[in-house]
Amino acid sequence: MRLHLRVRAAALTVAAALGSLGLITPTASASAQHQCTLETNAYYCYNVYAAKVYDSFDGTGEVVGYMYTTYSWFSCRLDNGAYVGGPHPNRWLLTKADNGVWGWMKDTSISSETNPLIPCN
Repeated sequence: MRLHLRVRAAALTVAAALGSLGLITPTASASAQHQCTLETNAYYCYNVYAAKVYDSFDGTGEVVGYMYTTYSWFSCRLDNGAYVGGPHPNRWLLTKADNGVWGWMKDTSISSETNPLIPCN
């Protein structure tokens, strides 16, 4: 029993030393998210690969393009679009798809927290 306690104490000491040196860091919780950040007049957010970009935000829009990058820029957010679910159930974001066509992406296609984006006028 005493050997078990000494081994555990030694392991904790090593972990603390490595942590103080920056060699190990605690893992983030599963609910942690990156926030969208403002960089030169656009908000950059993490999104899913091949996210669809629609021509409208009313739920009947057609796909006008895709976002093949997973860190993309957005202009603004709209909070009264068609229901999409997630933490912001009616939020859509204005962006330009990778083919150059402007459109709307569902908030559920974005893994970053989108609250920092300004509302669309």
